[in-house]
Amino acid sequence: MLLEVNNLHVSYGAIRALKGVSCQVGEGEIVALIGANGAGKTTTLRTISGLIRPQEGTITYKGKPITKMPPHDIVSLGICQVPEGRRVFTRMTVLENLEMGAYTRKDSANVKTDIQKVFQRFPRLEERKTQLAGTLSGGEQQMLAMGRALMSKPTVLLMDEPSMGLAPMLVQEIFAIIQEINQAGTTILLVEQNAHMALSVANRAYVLETGEVVLSGPANELADNPEVQKAYLGE
Repeated sequence: MLLEVNNLHVSYGAIRALKGVSCQVGEGEIVALIGANGAGKTTTLRTISGLIRPQEGTITYKGKPITKMPPHDIVSLGICQVPEGRRVFTRMTVLENLEMGAYTRKDSANVKTDIQKVFQRFPRLEERKTQLAGTLSGGEQQMLAMGRALMSKPTVLLMDEPSMGLAPMLVQEIFAIIQEINQAGTTILLVEQNAHMALSVANRAYVLETGEVVLSGPANELADNPEVQKAYLGE
């Protein structure tokens, strides 16, 4: 497996956010983590990114332990996160945000080429490249956050709630782009409240409840599971 999470335990003070979460992401897959607010989905991603240290458990990437690595080293290895709520640098231009995404790279000669590739994937960003990121719409900021993450040339992209706060038409567009990025060779671990959309693009999925994995399996099987339909798909 490309990325393996084994028995993660994370607490915020007295609150146990993760209680032994384990999951695996194979090369080339889209794997979804679904569940209600507070289930531990974002905490799982932040722990993989090195932003949170677990009390227990291990994370391995390409067979090597990364549990105690600092976040910038994890990015350098090829794991990059698109954070919840976009978190673009609002007082910097679109172009400057993309350049920031490449800060760990040593091949500066190729950065301009990769910026052009981002503009090909997100033409709206090219139209607004000199605009301050804070003046973009929510959908454009999401595209910028994705483009900025792609500038680090990730092998694994961790995506946290990419559809949050977006109009339904834009949600469709963002998910189509997620599939394109995956088809171009990037493995994706997707946290998404919109379980319907997540399961429609994922190969496999894990259902989290109060910090524990309660179900896992092929995404199409989970989409047909009556418990999942009742709890997360509104059916």
